[in-house]
Amino acid sequence: MHVLSIPTWMIHISSVIEWIAAIWLVWRYGEVTGNRAWHWLSVAMLPALVSAMCACTWHFFDNAEALEWLVTVQAATTVMGNCTLCLAAWWIWRRARVASAER
Repeated sequence: MHVLSIPTWMIHISSVIEWIAAIWLVWRYGEVTGNRAWHWLSVAMLPALVSAMCACTWHFFDNAEALEWLVTVQAATTVMGNCTLCLAAWWIWRRARVASAER
């Protein structure tokens, strides 16, 4: 576990915890507002969380060559997460336009 410094580990771990909290808060916002489109955003955030966990796991094991496949999984889930977040944001925007047109 010597690959990253203690402050860097603190940033990595706190970022994962913050992302989990953000997913939960976005889900709750969807419940409070009654706008289920926000639930899609919280689900769309999951691939980015998987990506972050892959990075932390790989670093935890000193960037072991046997776990190099995690780098590929991280890259794939980052791309997937960017796409799902884009789609979820578009869905929220679309639902907002439909709702405003109905008024």
